[in-house]
Amino acid sequence: MTTMKGSDMNERIFNFSAGPATLPVSVIEKAQEDLLCFPGAGMSVLEMSHRSKEFEGILADAVSKVRSLLSVPEDYDVVFLQGGASLQFSMIPMNFLAAGQSADYIITGAWSEKALEEAQKVGTAREAASSAEGGHKRIPRQEELDLDSSAAYIHYTSNNTIFGTQFSSVPACGSVPLFCDFSSDMFSRPIDVSRHGMLYGGVQKNLAPAGATLVILRRDLLDRVPNGLGSMLDYKLMASKGSLYNTPPVFSIYMTGLVLGWVQEQGGLEAIEKLNQAKASTVYTAIDDSDGFYTGHAEKDSRSLMNIPFRLPTETLEKEFLAQVGPAGFSGLKGHRSVGGLRASIYNAFPTEGVDRLAEFMETFRRAH
Repeated sequence: MTTMKGSDMNERIFNFSAGPATLPVSVIEKAQEDLLCFPGAGMSVLEMSHRSKEFEGILADAVSKVRSLLSVPEDYDVVFLQGGASLQFSMIPMNFLAAGQSADYIITGAWSEKALEEAQKVGTAREAASSAEGGHKRIPRQEELDLDSSAAYIHYTSNNTIFGTQFSSVPACGSVPLFCDFSSDMFSRPIDVSRHGMLYGGVQKNLAPAGATLVILRRDLLDRVPNGLGSMLDYKLMASKGSLYNTPPVFSIYMTGLVLGWVQEQGGLEAIEKLNQAKASTVYTAIDDSDGFYTGHAEKDSRSLMNIPFRLPTETLEKEFLAQVGPAGFSGLKGHRSVGGLRASIYNAFPTEGVDRLAEFMETFRRAH
């Protein structure tokens, strides 16, 4: 990977942004190759009708790769929507939280808090567990979950970008449908789709440019969708139209298919998970071996493989660190205001060379201070 030298911003740098995030260089090059004229179409993907046979092929390819990589059971629909995960926060209770029912939410960070807030605008939803005390530094243990066996559904967020925590296993919820926002760790590791009623997320962190939202939904749950919902808020209608009720985000879906092909080329999700573990280990080792100069936010048994927030001894040192990362060829390392400090987001496509370089920079900075 070519990185920035001095002030030359025409070269690629190591992008640690939490999202939209780094894409595989080979995928960007393929998109560049096809951008002016998609093979067989006589036009760019950017100009392509969503009703064309070319886009039908692009959509079918993306859906097929989703099903293959995640081993999606036949009784699940795969749908591309718009509005990001944030729209799903409202759509889920509108579609699946009936009057007289309650839903359970496991709170592990800002996005699960927002999901609960939106659900409470629609109906009855409650906090079944929370890691807020102590600053969302850990994932609640299974025995800490106060789950209602009669709940309409249970909702959790598998990875927390701001606080750098991640579920290492799927919560056990009995027969209650389990809904998962996996926006920030989708396709970063294997996940058992069959244990979920629904998985959903915006694609802009691990799959594609912003614009598309991936929804994987168990088909029998569509029987719960009430009549009278606005068309764009109705999962049953959206699934029945195969992502084509209205004009979908054509380019984002096209890019999703390319990135999923790249994941397959890497050896699938098992291989991607090993790569992500190795990359995260490099950064966490730099933190843990710093004699307290760097301090990670998340507790060790809850650490995310995707997002690594950390602090330095003083805010002055943090500002100095950030002032030096640009010339070093890094971007996107400033931490979220909720946590402060620094944050390294190292999604699937983030190169190993980048984490090696960051670890070296961290050690050099530590020794200098």
